[in-house]
Amino acid sequence: MAYSIMLDAGHGGQDPGAVYKGRQEKNDNLRLALAVGEILKNNGIDVSYTRTTDIYQTPFEKAQLANQAGVDYFISFHRNSSPKDNQYNGAEVLIYDKSGIKYQMAENILGALGEVGFREIGVKERPGLVVLRRTRMPALLIETGFINSDDDNKLFNEKFNEIAQGIADAILGTLDKETVEEPLYYRVQTGVFRKRENADRMLYELLEKGYPSFLLHEDGLYKVQTGAYQQINNAVNMEQRLRDDGYSTIIVTK
Repeated sequence: MAYSIMLDAGHGGQDPGAVYKGRQEKNDNLRLALAVGEILKNNGIDVSYTRTTDIYQTPFEKAQLANQAGVDYFISFHRNSSPKDNQYNGAEVLIYDKSGIKYQMAENILGALGEVGFREIGVKERPGLVVLRRTRMPALLIETGFINSDDDNKLFNEKFNEIAQGIADAILGTLDKETVEEPLYYRVQTGVFRKRENADRMLYELLEKGYPSFLLHEDGLYKVQTGAYQQINNAVNMEQRLRDDGYSTIIVTK
């Protein structure tokens, strides 16, 4: 199966992101996104970017680009920053919630960064981030070390190629495993529509309420679904939440 991935270089244009000794986060993000993208393309992945030059886009615009392109995955590249210079160091990966293939991919990416030499801070849930909340596909945000950590900057500079290769290998390895094992996920479906605008209306309503919902176009129908759980009990709990909120639901598998 050929996968499509949109890579997002965080910040850009008039928004430099975090800055340390003249070093701007937006430049590190773009350099790494392009390097990882090149490796993925060479391995048969259909890669697109939110930006390839120094332009500014709001987080919502970035999410919309991914939604309009209909990609399978969205990965955003960032670098962290702490209140005081050299206060913290390490890499982390942020996701909407710890469920589905995105969680497995996040763990694999974090492990790859740990092998390069970064301290592994962890995979963390950040449901409030627009690029994780507004995207309709599995989405991750990678914090590749602290830009105001001299140790992390040394790693980023000296092992850049290894970092890019490690992240790409982690992505490819996750996708290969998904293809081979075809894991079963339970999802909670709240609506099936023939018209896209009706499905979008329900989707945006669910997203506004904080549900990890997405749109699936299948057999000419637009299906609004929530979650991707390997354990049926988690899907049942989500279904109950949605029913309590007034939605008609059914648990489906994929």
